[in-house]
Amino acid sequence: MNPGQHLSAADAPLGSAGLGQPGCPPEAEALRGRVRAFVRERVMPCEPVLDAGGDAARTALRGLQAEAKREGLWALPLPEEYGGQGLGLPLYAHIAEAEGASDHGPAALGSAPLLDVLMLARHADDTVRKSFLRRITGGEVRTCYAMTEPETPGTDPGLTATRAESDAAGGWVLHGRKWFTSGAGEADLITVLARVDDEGPGTDSLSLFLVPASAPGFRVVRELPVLGAGGQWEIAFDGVAVPPEHAVGAPGQALRIAGERLVLGRVLRCLRWLGQAERAFDLMCLRARSRGQSAGPLADRQLVQQMVFDSLLAIRTTRPLVHEAAARLAAGEDARLETGLAKVAAARMLQQVADAAIQVHGAAGLGPDTALPGLFRTGRTARLLDGPDELHITAVARRVLRGYSVTSRTDPPGR
Repeated sequence: MNPGQHLSAADAPLGSAGLGQPGCPPEAEALRGRVRAFVRERVMPCEPVLDAGGDAARTALRGLQAEAKREGLWALPLPEEYGGQGLGLPLYAHIAEAEGASDHGPAALGSAPLLDVLMLARHADDTVRKSFLRRITGGEVRTCYAMTEPETPGTDPGLTATRAESDAAGGWVLHGRKWFTSGAGEADLITVLARVDDEGPGTDSLSLFLVPASAPGFRVVRELPVLGAGGQWEIAFDGVAVPPEHAVGAPGQALRIAGERLVLGRVLRCLRWLGQAERAFDLMCLRARSRGQSAGPLADRQLVQQMVFDSLLAIRTTRPLVHEAAARLAAGEDARLETGLAKVAAARMLQQVADAAIQVHGAAGLGPDTALPGLFRTGRTARLLDGPDELHITAVARRVLRGYSVTSRTDPPGR
């Protein structure tokens, strides 16, 4: 890969076609600009190294994290009491788009463990909070979340096979296997969903446990490349002893806790997908303007103009859905319907825009000199992450239909 080419394509001026970010509050605008510049000027040039993994990637990431700390951009949305900057979701939602334009942006800027920090702050034992939360926020301890299992539908947690057996000391012993666990190969702590005492199918016996990667019996089975990219792992728990204080939340409350993190996680993913779609859009427009043929530049071709229009329309119509979900969540309101709409729309939008950008690039869009293959891969996997499209479509439709009844009324009820 030619790093210079990778950067020049990714470094098109964001918002040059009027994408911008409508509704961004003035107090967030300057910070968003600083984060955008950091991601585009510091993180994106390092993507080839970061994507490759290994010691060079770890060294590069540590360097970026040190720069983010020096520039006051570290851990923006994490709680202040644990070393973050406490930026609330209403403002952070606008920052997250710029931060997420690169898959490595959240890790480089220290926001990646937000879901784990909030979960542990709310539900973990006081000993765990004191031992780990500041170190997680500071980037010293890396975390991951293990829920999905081989041969078990990820959409049906009631069939979870990993089990936790109680021991005489009041602790637990874990047996089972998880896969497609993001970041497990580098993690120091793993939050594990398990069934207590091997009870039958159902959700009442599910609990969460915090497992150190150094614990005897924990092992990394293999890395699971996703459409050729690394970062997902299969892991196993072969009689891993867990002390009682490492249970997260009350027994049987795992799905309630998981639901809290899932709805916020989905909104954060959607915001980051918007940032990646804008990046693909910029690449497409830059290519259309700069690529000439005997009959003139690509930008003069109506079919190219159609792809530009459709992509801009997809981005502009998706953004309000995502920010509505974020606003309802920040206000403590039920955001399940809005999150379902936003998740499906954002995943489709990213795949559509990345695909159009590849089409405008031609063969160059398939190769290693732009970020487009990675953006397209993210768009395709987005339709399965945090629940497949079909799950969200069904859940939203059922929720809407419950508001209607067969009566003599001719006007539909309000939602």
